Amino acid sequence: MVGIHAITPFTLLDFPNEMACIIWLSKCNLRCVYCHNPEIVYGEGKISDAAYIEFLERRRGQLTGVVFSGGEPTFNPDLLFYINKARDLGFKIKIDTNGTNPTVLRNLIEGKSVDYIALDYKCAPERAKELLGTDKFIAAFEQSIAILIDAAKNHNLALEIRTTLHSDLMNESDLNRMIASLDEAGYRGAYYIQNVVSVGDKTIGNISKPHSSLDVSKLIKPKNFSIFFRNFPGIPFSLEDATNDPSVLP
Repeated sequence: MVGIHAITPFTLLDFPNEMACIIWLSKCNLRCVYCHNPEIVYGEGKISDAAYIEFLERRRGQLTGVVFSGGEPTFNPDLLFYINKARDLGFKIKIDTNGTNPTVLRNLIEGKSVDYIALDYKCAPERAKELLGTDKFIAAFEQSIAILIDAAKNHNLALEIRTTLHSDLMNESDLNRMIASLDEAGYRGAYYIQNVVSVGDKTIGNISKPHSSLDVSKLIKPKNFSIFFRNFPGIPFSLEDATNDPSVLP
């Protein structure tokens, strides 16, 4: 059953400036080797619609936002139902997405159903089959990039783009191709490069712990947006800070 796999009742980290919960929607169309949610990707919905609505009603006045993550929430046939129930109760909405369903993203934006979108830019196109299990969604992702950048510029959508890095699987050249493509697409927000958090049987590809390290001195500086780092020991928060701090460079 496609549905709600689990609920994280409280987070201050996943929805900027909001006290939020996370609604984990089951199933995904990708099989990213570093994915740390295999139980959600392969699992079934466990929480009923009634239990979901009851949860939200009990959190009115305590939470301000609802994050829909997964899995890939845009392929869930009940996503708009879940969003509308949360909207009706006064919550702001954030979507975590891999960007492979541009039609749904466009409809959510045009319907003013979402306040914030976090887009996972997985890898450069030539690495997709190896790292994501398929390369059939490249054109769809490129369409989503265009839709989201336009919405951020012209329709007041809050947007972040992020890449999870396993430094043995992707290197600085891979990241530079992605940085250049975002510049070419006109992106002007924040780009987060985040260190992989799980290894072994907690991941779909049963990946090992990275042996190599990210060398920030090899990253190109984007023209129109800023790069930030998450969960990299010894690396400052932003590329600008890192390149201005000789202690973190080789």
